[in-house]
Amino acid sequence: MTGLQIIVLAIVQGLTEFLPISSSGHLVLVPFLVDWTDQGLAFDVAVHVGSLLAVCLFFREDILGLLRGTGQLLGGNTQLPQANMALAIALGTIPAAVAGLLFASWIEDNLRDPSVIVYTLAGYGILMALADRFARRDRVIASVRIRDAVIIGCAQALSLVPGTSRSGVTITAGRLLGFKRQDAARFSFLLSAPVILLAALYKGYGLVTGEAAVPWGELALGALVSAVVAYLSIEFFMRFVSRIGLAPFAVYRIALALVIVYVMA
Repeated sequence: MTGLQIIVLAIVQGLTEFLPISSSGHLVLVPFLVDWTDQGLAFDVAVHVGSLLAVCLFFREDILGLLRGTGQLLGGNTQLPQANMALAIALGTIPAAVAGLLFASWIEDNLRDPSVIVYTLAGYGILMALADRFARRDRVIASVRIRDAVIIGCAQALSLVPGTSRSGVTITAGRLLGFKRQDAARFSFLLSAPVILLAALYKGYGLVTGEAAVPWGELALGALVSAVVAYLSIEFFMRFVSRIGLAPFAVYRIALALVIVYVMA
């Protein structure tokens, strides 16, 4: 990969991982539109590590709370707020982890296609706009229940399909369950940390056990750029969504789907 490819694709990953517009869809589309070769497994691992670093830094107080809650759970103190949140995140991670193990390879081989992305971009964009407009909006993250975590976790499993958007589908599920915009986004981003970690470990195992040489310099650059841009995009989104909402992102998704249809025609 050239330096330009690394920087562009890392920026795309950093911008789109935490905005509800689909990082996987954009990472498929950008090389398709500019006729670049696939970025490869090693680069995917690097930008995932960058995204994970960004979410852990931005939500560092929440992450520390989850670690304390995990300790409380292991100690049998299941009724404490931090323990409840740690349990919710753990249970919410399971559907995506199971779906990834069972279907990730098939999805990679059959659904990483612009024609699929058109439908997922537009369809989930419309659903996101409707949920944001008409759902209740009074629940806070502290009120999350096990049922909420499982429902949002099942929604997260759908994001394995390119064009869906992990943050988009989980925030939409949170809004449908009545959470305020910022609280739905916050839970979505916290839920992303273990999933991104598992994805990085899964792909990293394939990288380590493979025979290809590892371009460490390229990977470090990709991870760094992705981390910086992802951190800034989280900061932007958390401010933007509380004031304006999700409608502009829904419009963008639908517009992008139409552009793809035009380009493919």
